[in-house]
Amino acid sequence: MSIIYHEKQKTFSLHTRKTTYQLKIGNLNYVNHLYYGARIGDEDLSYLIRRYDRGFSGNPYDSLKERTFSLDAQPQEFTSQQQGDFRISSIEVQNADGSFSFNGRYVSHRIYKGAFTLSGLPTAFARECDTVDTLEIEIEDAVTRIRVTLLYSVFEEADIIMRAARVYNGGDKEVSLKRIMSVNVDFMNGSNLDLFSLPGRYGQERQVERQPLTHHVHKIRSGRGISSHQQNPFIALVEKKANEEYGACYGFALMYSGSFLAEVELDQYDQVRLVMGVNDRLFSYGVEAGAFFDTPAVLMTYTHKGLSRMSRNYHDFFRTNLNRSKFIRDVRRPVLINTWEAAFFNFDDVKLVEIAKAAKGMGVEMIVMDDGWFGKRDDDNSGLGDWYVNEKKIKCGLTNLVEQINALGMKFGIWFEPEMVSEDSDLFRAHPDWVMEIPGRHAVRSRNQLVLDVGRKEVQDYLIESVNRILDSANIYYVKWDINRAITDLWSNVLPPERQGEVSHRYVLGLYRVMDGIIKTHPDIMFEGCAGGGGRFDPAMLTYFVQYWSSDNTKPLDNLKLHYGSSFVYPVCTMGAHVSEASPMVPLETKAAIAMCGTFGYELDATKLDEKEIIACRKMSDLYHKYYDLNFFGDYYRLADPFEQVNLVAWECVAKDRQQAIVTVITVNLTVNGPQEYIHPRGLKPDALYKVEGDGSEIVATGMALMHAGIPIPREIPEFKAFIYHLTAVDAPAQTVS
Repeated sequence: MSIIYHEKQKTFSLHTRKTTYQLKIGNLNYVNHLYYGARIGDEDLSYLIRRYDRGFSGNPYDSLKERTFSLDAQPQEFTSQQQGDFRISSIEVQNADGSFSFNGRYVSHRIYKGAFTLSGLPTAFARECDTVDTLEIEIEDAVTRIRVTLLYSVFEEADIIMRAARVYNGGDKEVSLKRIMSVNVDFMNGSNLDLFSLPGRYGQERQVERQPLTHHVHKIRSGRGISSHQQNPFIALVEKKANEEYGACYGFALMYSGSFLAEVELDQYDQVRLVMGVNDRLFSYGVEAGAFFDTPAVLMTYTHKGLSRMSRNYHDFFRTNLNRSKFIRDVRRPVLINTWEAAFFNFDDVKLVEIAKAAKGMGVEMIVMDDGWFGKRDDDNSGLGDWYVNEKKIKCGLTNLVEQINALGMKFGIWFEPEMVSEDSDLFRAHPDWVMEIPGRHAVRSRNQLVLDVGRKEVQDYLIESVNRILDSANIYYVKWDINRAITDLWSNVLPPERQGEVSHRYVLGLYRVMDGIIKTHPDIMFEGCAGGGGRFDPAMLTYFVQYWSSDNTKPLDNLKLHYGSSFVYPVCTMGAHVSEASPMVPLETKAAIAMCGTFGYELDATKLDEKEIIACRKMSDLYHKYYDLNFFGDYYRLADPFEQVNLVAWECVAKDRQQAIVTVITVNLTVNGPQEYIHPRGLKPDALYKVEGDGSEIVATGMALMHAGIPIPREIPEFKAFIYHLTAVDAPAQTVS
């Protein structure tokens, strides 16, 4: 059992393979946090909590004359409200009498096998081979009968703990949640921690920032209705001395696709509190008597072996415990070509077949028909919402077009943007009240489109029916699901005024229901997510999409940074990446090497390539298949940081049995008559001999030598040259062959 309760000492020890998380039913039945770190035994660590009389920090009334107990200084699992704790809070509830107060004390717990599930929200699942146990701890306010259940599912082998909270209204009147966090973690001494996050913007998603904690509240949030280009719902707290291979790292990844909030406070006593959950801005959620509210799940991991190990914990878990699609592991994903940059809106069925015929020679196995095939859609001013085929463009009909593509030996994919609507559309003219638009005000336009109120059931039903009708009409193998704007004008025409604070969260719940009705009912279709690129790239989306379009920016050198940042949480097999016509100064082979740090495809007009380029693309497509298993399922290592002034950017994928590895090196700044550069692979068997191939020479050396002495990178080469080194374990004696 990975969860141990000691009744005498009233502690819960949650053990994964390499970590321990401990909490305790403490003084006055408040639930204290004691420890999260490297695996230890089940000993009671409550001796770590020291109590002092803290000035201006109040004491619970029933502590009587005991002034040394203040919630303002106690490490807690879930905070109270207006009980003397002035730090950032887990909950803010307005009770039926108008008061703002919650005093949660332990009342019960239960432990059971398997992972918890949430109402309307995605969670990680347990496979048959996994050891997963769940702890539920109930705390309750004795006056209001508001009950919060703290949920912990321990994935023992994965070193992952999944957490969430459920608020149940046990009173007889409705209450209003103004803030409710999924997780609260208190660190008794956090002055040695840095905050690590992945900010960005459109076209530059998931960049990397690391900053020291100061005595303030640090906020990482999205208020855009989606998890956003600007922030990703992941943060880590890392030791100041931590690097890729060494140091304590605590990761927190939120399984939510809407506006989110993560806050970290270094308090007056150098304690650190972290909370994470739904953004409380423009949020207010009514919970009726006898009803409950579930928060999104948070995936936590810890390691003392640096950022690389933290990343690999997430990579392994995301590949196995988020998405049940056969396209995760059982079916190889095809090399695709997307028509957007080739044709934009200007195509017809004849043009698509021409592109497919040309692309087949490149090793492409699937063509994806992007925006412009439906309704009246010749630009981005009209047609969204009208999910029927535009037969002025697709004259032969969709079914016949797909049959022509299949006859070429290729698969067919299609683009949708279900959540949006154009004012110039049949859908808007029939149902203008389905749009989010505050009465008496004009809605904000973005990309000349408006937002459907996906929180409404009739909107959900329309989307499920209309998209499924298209998917069932032809042999469609792949869907790209897009959203091209942030969400504003939060309003629903079916909710009363006092419920308008629920719109944003209801939108996300409605979206998950739509995806359940489309994606989960089409297991033989491969779904890729997109939000103007990577604007909604989050763990919850990966429960539906096997991969996510990383960015609309296909410039390969920009993607070096984008893939680097993404890799701290997301595995290669989830990152959509294409070879495009952007950056003509970068060779095709280099673009392909960078795109193979992703799911690989093409974003160009195949009919305009010459024979030499076609042959080069064919070789690159073959290379993608050759190294498919290593890229998609191997252990990932970042070997050079593109955010620093470096001459080489490099990364590595190592097979789980460490018999093979590929090291990709991109030269970005090799100066004239500069120093010899070396790349140091990692994760190899120290005593094994490896044959290294990739730059025209062959090296045979031990893993220890390669990791510590490195691989020399040729110097007399063109700018932006790429090398892909294939390392294979051999039995031959170590020698060097020029």
